Amino acid sequence: MSWHRRAFLFSFLIANIFAPWADGQQSAPAASGARILLLPRRIVSGERATLAVLDISGRLTPGVTVNFSNGDRLTTDETGRALFAAPLNPGVIFASIAGRPGRMATTVLSPSEADSASMEISSAPRVASLTDRFELFGRGFCGDADANQVTIGGQQAIVLASSPASLVVLPPPDLEPGRATAEVACAKREAPPFSLTLVGLELEADSSPLKPGEHRALTVRVRGTTTKIPLEARNLAPNIAELAGGNPLRLSSTGGTENFARFDLVGRKSGSFLISIRLMPSMGHPTE
Repeated sequence: MSWHRRAFLFSFLIANIFAPWADGQQSAPAASGARILLLPRRIVSGERATLAVLDISGRLTPGVTVNFSNGDRLTTDETGRALFAAPLNPGVIFASIAGRPGRMATTVLSPSEADSASMEISSAPRVASLTDRFELFGRGFCGDADANQVTIGGQQAIVLASSPASLVVLPPPDLEPGRATAEVACAKREAPPFSLTLVGLELEADSSPLKPGEHRALTVRVRGTTTKIPLEARNLAPNIAELAGGNPLRLSSTGGTENFARFDLVGRKSGSFLISIRLMPSMGHPTE
């Protein structure tokens, strides 16, 4: 197992997100490995929406059953996603991966709340990670994820999940950190372009197995901005190590030219630790 899989995850491994098994290039991940449900946080009554399911390595996972609190049930297709019709009754519903703990909420909007002749983006991240998903909220998106065209820095991004009111987007794999322009279009509708800052997160850590009582520092370097950014660490192997300060743990980077955040681990028993660290989104009205 490579060091980045053992010690550190950024939620997605870019090389795997394209679901190459859909074209027979390699074996699909097992449905039993499904861990992450991506569901648009706003869907529209009676309209189509797309969800996605990932395994712990960030690979889109086919054949996974997703249960909704209203009794609906669906299974991801060969791309690891599922297209469905939103319930007719407005309100909050929950969804979960069958056989896994935890659930995710989504709000069912009435058609009048989401109706628009044009595409509008009401909320977008000011800062996003180069290697992790981010959300857009607004009106006029397509419920079929593949019908949306999102470009960042002139390159095609991946729409993982979608509804007329929400998109979950993964940036293109070859972008450099810094400011970039994003454009969104669907069904001959286009939103005004907006800009966001894309940051790279790099880990500095000793990846050797921990020993009981051993203290170990994980340093995350931030490239692409000198401002402080919020990060969240989750301990995915709490039997091996304790994340000092709580689990999950949120910290801000230092800002400045040496922009970094430091997380501390304490070994519980000998073994390989696994920590997921994500940029926490700061949403606002999109700006040019």
